[in-house]
Amino acid sequence: MTTAFVLGINMSVAGIFAVAFAVVAAINPTARGAWWLALGYGTGIIYVGLEFILAWQVDPTPVGIGIFLTFLLALSFALVGVALHYRALPPWRAMAAIWALTILAVPVIFSLTYGSTPRLALYQLPYVAMQALLGLVIWRSGRRQPLDLLLIALQAIAAAIYVAKPFIAAVIGTASAPQGYMATTYAAISQSGSVVTLMAIALVLLLVMMRDSTAEMIAHSETDTLSGVLNRRGFEHHAELALLRGGDAAVLVAADLDHFKTINDSFGHAAGDGVIAHFAAILADAAPSGAIVGRIGGEEFAVLIPGGLLPEGRAYAETVRAAFAAAQMPALGIDRGVTASFGVAQRSVDDRLFELSRRADAALYRAKSGGRNRVRVALGEFSSVPAVGAA
Repeated sequence: MTTAFVLGINMSVAGIFAVAFAVVAAINPTARGAWWLALGYGTGIIYVGLEFILAWQVDPTPVGIGIFLTFLLALSFALVGVALHYRALPPWRAMAAIWALTILAVPVIFSLTYGSTPRLALYQLPYVAMQALLGLVIWRSGRRQPLDLLLIALQAIAAAIYVAKPFIAAVIGTASAPQGYMATTYAAISQSGSVVTLMAIALVLLLVMMRDSTAEMIAHSETDTLSGVLNRRGFEHHAELALLRGGDAAVLVAADLDHFKTINDSFGHAAGDGVIAHFAAILADAAPSGAIVGRIGGEEFAVLIPGGLLPEGRAYAETVRAAFAAAQMPALGIDRGVTASFGVAQRSVDDRLFELSRRADAALYRAKSGGRNRVRVALGEFSSVPAVGAA
């Protein structure tokens, strides 16, 4: 009765989480792998159902094989779901190898004496391999935040439980035939371990999906859809954080496309949108590692280089200026060159983003009023860098 009760809990838990993952998949298309996880936990319901009917079989072997392979199938579906969520290619070859060896081992496993240590060890081995593979997929994804590490630890615990089962059976004993499995203490312990790990892994997976969905929502809310760089809100948020975390060194580059209204008037707004996207791509591609790139409005952009100094900021702005001025954009229907102007400011002690932006904007204004298509640094900072001709 105790084992039947635990199996009932297992079936209920599997059903609840199958529905939970299906709901996540239905309402959030970006939750990669949720349908596979729902399928995995749904297959777990079939596994538990087969465990219930095993006791009533005259010949338990067909149902026993069904139980053995159904649980492995559930683990396989879960593995694919986790791999897809972590944006990793499911390890199809390794999974295929596990399945091939398992199928080949079925006649051997089910010919051994029921309840013997060799049979139990061979029986649990595919499950150990699949759990280990699942943990390896998460580890190799490179995402190792606390929840990810907890999920890996739970996979290791699940694998350890499978390894321990033959030894537990050897100590406390088990049934002499499959039909008597439900009445044994070993079955109660085995199924109890399964339900605990089943619930823990599912709960952590749901938390991981909630975390990642929230992060994606925040990223979308902070990203400018046209240019692909941060919008004003995202830029100010990340730039302020970078200034708070970093030391005193930082440089801000303000940029503005020259005569942008005439581009829209002459070639159309679609061409203007293409110019903005092209300029943003040049800004992002040339930016040093750790730089924060944003479109702060219309044709205006800003780039914060944490830890950067004025010469580095000016060199970066000059690189972008030259590359953009030389760019040809016939695909956009634009038959002439397009340029941009830049203002560069070095952070002073205790500068917040507002003060730094104000000085970079003043330098940008000087670049505009001085003829456009040039780079200027903030007044009072010339001593930090030698003047450069037309720039």
